[in-house]
Amino acid sequence: MQADVVTFGEAMVRLSPPDYQRIEQTGSFDARIGGAELNVAVAVSRLGLGSRWVSRLTDNALGWMMRNDARKHGVDTDYIVWTPEDRIGVYFVEFGASPRPSAVLYDRAHTAISKITPGMVDWKAVFDGAKLFHCSGITPALSDSAAEATLEALKAAKAAGCTVSYDLNYRNKLWSTEKARAVQEPMMEYVDILISTEEDTKKVFGITGDDSAEADDFRSLASETYAVVAQKLAERFQFDVVAITLRENPSVLRNTWGAIAFADGRIIEGPKFDVEIIDRVGGGDSFSAGFIYGYLTVDVEYALKFGNAFSALAHSIPGDFNYATKAEAERLLSGGAMRIQR
Repeated sequence: MQADVVTFGEAMVRLSPPDYQRIEQTGSFDARIGGAELNVAVAVSRLGLGSRWVSRLTDNALGWMMRNDARKHGVDTDYIVWTPEDRIGVYFVEFGASPRPSAVLYDRAHTAISKITPGMVDWKAVFDGAKLFHCSGITPALSDSAAEATLEALKAAKAAGCTVSYDLNYRNKLWSTEKARAVQEPMMEYVDILISTEEDTKKVFGITGDDSAEADDFRSLASETYAVVAQKLAERFQFDVVAITLRENPSVLRNTWGAIAFADGRIIEGPKFDVEIIDRVGGGDSFSAGFIYGYLTVDVEYALKFGNAFSALAHSIPGDFNYATKAEAERLLSGGAMRIQR
């Protein structure tokens, strides 16, 4: 299978109590599969690009479940590393409603991918014919050997002529800000497109916007503060593109979602959307996928707009995977009404 986009990272079994119950009160869980890089691979495949997901999975029913879910969406899984040992990670999502926020509980220690090491993956074969490689800061956070394998993959992707996109995706339950910076700063040499939030770039790289800027609305904040963050990142690490996602949280179930990008020496602002949240887990991955699709098929401006719309739609769909279509995202960009589609 020809893959335009290659992703590398962990997937886990996701368990959620139904009907906004708390974990300690539920008698059942809804089971799904999710993981940042797999979410991206599934989404770009559904949008029409060839995609390949690389991971290390335990050779049991849970590992097969992940592989089968990926294949169902057209993702190539031929380069998964299988092991009869170790385990598959699990995470629990407890959905909240104001004033109780949603919460995530991880059970992901000693997983199969945390024990991946350099040399386990034939990266030259993986990247043969590929256009873009995507990974996130979650993968190197899993273990020292996973960080070494991530760096190996980044170097191989550049050697193969791939564009590299990287979602900073800081998780404080996985590592400290000091460790995240020490591990990831050397990796940035191989990154062309950085996707992040201002909060994550502050924690990991110590880069902030103009704290003196005063703004009364979302777009002013984007232009006066987050634009500074994006430009500082681009100048410091010589990225071709920096995309900063922006989320306002007036309530747990109603957010404002948008993003800006810095490319070619200028700031590009995308549309903002008011979203009613059914499930926000994986929303950032949907932005990454939509941005990648737009970047590879049109240009950076379209990528930003499409990524915004595609991610906004993802908030309305249960599960990590985004079942929104290209047509739905383009209809939203054109100002599509909320009337029922018949």
